[in-house]
Amino acid sequence: MKKIYHLKSCSTNVRILKELNLGSDVELQNIKEENIDEETLDFLKEKVGSYEALFSKKAMKYRSMGLNEMNLTEDDYKKYMLQEYTFLKRPFMINNDEVFIGNSKKVVEAAVQSFK
Repeated sequence: MKKIYHLKSCSTNVRILKELNLGSDVELQNIKEENIDEETLDFLKEKVGSYEALFSKKAMKYRSMGLNEMNLTEDDYKKYMLQEYTFLKRPFMINNDEVFIGNSKKVVEAAVQSFK
């Protein structure tokens, strides 16, 4: 499977998609229009080790909902990401068995190499 979960309105995500220079065999999913499904989230968790690693603590709702003051469990992280796309680090890039999460320079460079 070659798939990228991104936010179409995010300039950083748009820049990353251009850098990747993707072929027609890569499926794009705008998470604002269609959030990630539980099966894919579980797959990503297995690859990175935890739901917390997939969770964006930079999301505005993280503070506004008071989540920053709570001791969230793995189940909590999963629940919030399935309920609200804003809690997903983005983009999530899947190239068969390789996954790339987020927009750090190192992650993007690795994804570019993988998707060549």
